[in-house]
Amino acid sequence: MEWRASHILVKDRGAAEDLLRRVKQGASFETMARENSTCPSKSSGGDLGWFGPGKMVPAFESAVKRLSPGSVSDVVQTQFGYHIIKCTGRKD
Repeated sequence: MEWRASHILVKDRGAAEDLLRRVKQGASFETMARENSTCPSKSSGGDLGWFGPGKMVPAFESAVKRLSPGSVSDVVQTQFGYHIIKCTGRKD
């Protein structure tokens, strides 16, 4: 199993919840990532590419496993901060 995902990473839960609300209301995920994420992936709209089991921290991987391609997670907390994750692909 492999997944492809994009994410928006911020340090503050309130900011993450606000960004999630904006994405759910139709804002471009990629634009929100470019403008707000603290991760270097922001330059590519938050795209993290393809990854397999064990490549991401457990909470992140667990959230991606529950998403279908095109769907967006709730706010996910890891040691890096607060993520909004969009699954962009899945290979069985």
